[in-house]
Amino acid sequence: MNVLGIIASAVAALFITVVLAKGVRRTALRSGIGREPGARPSRAGVVRRLGGATVVIGVGTAAAAGSALGAAGDGGRAVTGLLAGAGIVAALGLVHEVRPLGAPLRMAVQTAAATLSVCLAGLSPVAGVLAVIWIVLVTQAFALLDTSDGALATVGAVTAAGLLACAAVDGRSGAALLPAALLAGLIGFLLHNWHPARIRPGASASLFTGFVLASSGALIHAAAPPERAAWAALPVLATVALADTALVLTSRRRASRPLLQDGGDHITHRLRRIRVTVPGTAVVLGLWAGVAVTTGTLVYAGVLHPALALVPPAGSALAVLALLRIPAYVASPRTGSRRPAPGTPAPAAPPAPPAPAAGEPARTPAGRPTVPPPPTGRPAVGVTADRS
Repeated sequence: MNVLGIIASAVAALFITVVLAKGVRRTALRSGIGREPGARPSRAGVVRRLGGATVVIGVGTAAAAGSALGAAGDGGRAVTGLLAGAGIVAALGLVHEVRPLGAPLRMAVQTAAATLSVCLAGLSPVAGVLAVIWIVLVTQAFALLDTSDGALATVGAVTAAGLLACAAVDGRSGAALLPAALLAGLIGFLLHNWHPARIRPGASASLFTGFVLASSGALIHAAAPPERAAWAALPVLATVALADTALVLTSRRRASRPLLQDGGDHITHRLRRIRVTVPGTAVVLGLWAGVAVTTGTLVYAGVLHPALALVPPAGSALAVLALLRIPAYVASPRTGSRRPAPGTPAPAAPPAPPAPAAGEPARTPAGRPTVPPPPTGRPAVGVTADRS
């Protein structure tokens, strides 16, 4: 295992990402990109789209240079295919930020990119089909994590650390190069993405992160020795992203809402509803991912029994059931003004107050006596004076 080459690639990814992220932020804010008339510069428009490109460029450049210099060892061809597929989905995310694309087109592009990576990795047909399905699923799951400051970068960095540890156990440079570069790049990006976020990953970095993690996991699984329980350990590393996807789909299905329509029903949104702060939400997700990654890594290394790999998914399932009890959809404030359905009787009008008896003051609908205005010599508000 080329340890020095992998460390050099990680340091390069960290440096490039930090420098580019800082430059993108300064350039966007100084030039007033996304500024509305009379408003402060917006951080959600172009800054969000360009923020994710810093991770893609930093990690991609460092990994490609490391692979060209021999840091990937015998896995150079697989790393090249993985980078090519990751670049395709990153470009897809950038285009989607500028001009939203339909879900079928996005899924087709992601499937084609995963197929390219699997073919260059040299997997068997059966393993290749399963790997493509896994890559597309995890890529889309990580794309949904970009809902709060620091959430995606934290979970992605923890997951990349687990994949790096699994690759280091077997001493495979090709499988360790990309997780190491991604781990360093996400740490550098997190310096600008921690709350309050100066830049955000957007679809470009979220798709790139999910694709690299899923493809690296498939590559490690394919090259794992027979004694490794990779089939049980590696899927556990994506527990948080898959739990968030399961929560969203289940919640929208129960509420009869469109499955592909964005809404405030993710894990981060529900944690915020129970008064967890934005940094606290990122920490909770990081700890959640840390437990799953540690368990999966120890199972892969043979320290724990493969049956213990079921503990993180079981705990995540219980957490999803608990999060489903937190309301995610707020009723519209105009629901009370809707017209009744045909055939529904109109609501009864409130009873009129009884007429006052002779000599008694007039009363309000609540039964309280009315008080006449003081004699100021001027007409009361809303009453026209008699000018005759």
